[in-house]
Amino acid sequence: MNIKKHIPNLFTLGNLFFGILATIYAVVGVYEYVFLFVVIGIVLDFFDGFLARILNVQGELGKQLDSLADMVTSGVAPGVVMFSLLNQNSFAVKTFFEETININAFNSVDNSEFYLSFIGFLVTLAACYRLAKFNIDTRQAESFIGLPTPAMSLFVVALPLIDIDFVKDLLSNNYVLIAITLMLSYLMNANLPLLSLKFKTFGFKENMMKYLLIITSGVLLITLKFLAVPLIIVVYIILSIINNSNAKQKVG
Repeated sequence: MNIKKHIPNLFTLGNLFFGILATIYAVVGVYEYVFLFVVIGIVLDFFDGFLARILNVQGELGKQLDSLADMVTSGVAPGVVMFSLLNQNSFAVKTFFEETININAFNSVDNSEFYLSFIGFLVTLAACYRLAKFNIDTRQAESFIGLPTPAMSLFVVALPLIDIDFVKDLLSNNYVLIAITLMLSYLMNANLPLLSLKFKTFGFKENMMKYLLIITSGVLLITLKFLAVPLIIVVYIILSIINNSNAKQKVG
């Protein structure tokens, strides 16, 4: 048996394992561990592909296994987090009414608020669709078209850890969370070429947007901590749009 060809798959299964742990902790609302396990899963996801290329053992099994593992770490886990955040806000509304007035008059409203929580799983469905599409899209060999599922997952699992008052107030509004859910679901499957993070050369001029992203990410992480994660992804999308516009102007 060729052991070498199974090494990347072990990393992929590690990604799946930590995705399962992240999902479990998302259910019980321990979001620090959710973030940690998602990050570990994404790191393992990077190394499975890296090792497959280095060892020259890329194959169809690894490709399918990778998507199945990503479906948990970058699909199910963030979906549960978004559902929990929406449901948590609904529960807070219900508790407020219970403590102030007769809640029976508002049962129908509370039920509708609860059912709205399931909208959070749209990110899971959109991630599933993207992962299936990614496997048959030959255009994404060098760069991404649409937001990668790991980026979406990091965006979502960082939200409950943000400790800035005005952001926490925004995230306590379910309509804001639903808007984020819909936007992320759209971006994952949008026909939007995103900046390739691979360096073919290290010259500044041809890699200006990449260096700008790296520098901006470092500054944001140092100054804003968990808020930096979704902001970095927003910056990545904006820089990609600018880069696409510049490329079209050069062609034109």
